[in-house]
Amino acid sequence: MLAVNLAAGQSASPLIASMDKITLKRGRDGSGPSWFHPRPCVVPSKDGPVVFMTMQEIRGSDFFLPVHWMESRDLGQTWSEPQPVPPLGRDPTTDGRGDEGVCDVVPQYHAKTGTVLALGHNVFYRGPKFDRNQPPRCPVYAVYKDGRWSERKRLIWDDPRGATIYTNNCGQREVLEDGSIAFVMSFGAKQTSRSAAGVRCSFDGETLAIEKVGREIKHVAGRGLLEPSLVRYRGKFYATLRAEDNRGYVAASDDGLDFEEKQPWCWDDGTPLEMSTTQQHWLPHSEALHLVYTRKDTSNANVIRWRSPLFMAQVDLTTLRLLRDTERVVLPMGGDGVNAPDEVPLMGNFQTTNISANESWVTDGEMLPKHGYKGDLVLGKIRWSRPNALV
Repeated sequence: MLAVNLAAGQSASPLIASMDKITLKRGRDGSGPSWFHPRPCVVPSKDGPVVFMTMQEIRGSDFFLPVHWMESRDLGQTWSEPQPVPPLGRDPTTDGRGDEGVCDVVPQYHAKTGTVLALGHNVFYRGPKFDRNQPPRCPVYAVYKDGRWSERKRLIWDDPRGATIYTNNCGQREVLEDGSIAFVMSFGAKQTSRSAAGVRCSFDGETLAIEKVGREIKHVAGRGLLEPSLVRYRGKFYATLRAEDNRGYVAASDDGLDFEEKQPWCWDDGTPLEMSTTQQHWLPHSEALHLVYTRKDTSNANVIRWRSPLFMAQVDLTTLRLLRDTERVVLPMGGDGVNAPDEVPLMGNFQTTNISANESWVTDGEMLPKHGYKGDLVLGKIRWSRPNALV
């Protein structure tokens, strides 16, 4: 593993003691697979915490190989070899048009049942490419417990508003005290922009089932609202939403179902951030809530969708704006984003995870579209100056 210290030259933050970039697996040089969608969760065990991570290889635009998993029993110092998740592989479609696979998986430990719920959504391929005429898509999941995987299941939602797609792909979700699961779902029917809504699910360790769906949040630009992430913080729920109008959006809710009117992400002076159709994720610390995101900057002006570097800033909970003076680069840009943007590894399909009271991670799989989608599996390690009481 290669570590690069990120603290030098950045403004001081009272909560952040240090930040390092670590290369977990090399793929940019062609020496190994280009792992994508790396998403960890922490699983308690009698021998100490286990970091459990899912990821999959990328070979082209939205073209992924079967989902794999690996684990670390020493908080990321060493890892087991990646191995397939059998139920989250690829199968021929019944109509013979191609293959049905799974992507955008997020694993999460469920304490009440002692399981890991790996939730993603289905995706269809025609030959060696993403099928641009996708059949209806929905969430799919598998459950891991005691070294065994369950079969693949679909999360059922019989609502015409999700006739084309309904999904929580790449999204953060919350496990509540009673074992129920809260998340925000993106959904749409043919030729309509996707809306979003809060969802409450039951989960018994085997089956995930939708119990309630909240008020619809609408957005008419482009494909609408995509890849929503949810956090519960200090008694309220907050959703961050990818959009396609050079903005990202945020909304708050008391119950995680009915959200207040969404607003664009802005700096504390009211200036909107320019974000180009890329997800954002929450990073909660007991003393402050942070957002990790990409945005337009003078340094990345010609990078596709400004998908490098990854930034992090504290959220003002009163205004739901970002405190500009707190912004830090979590994962830096590799290369010249103005004069040589094709040589800059793209980021943006990432995950944030609280690993311990003293450490949080931002994991990402780079990709270079002009160079065979090669990229490294990287980790931004954040060490806190004060313990995170949420862990």
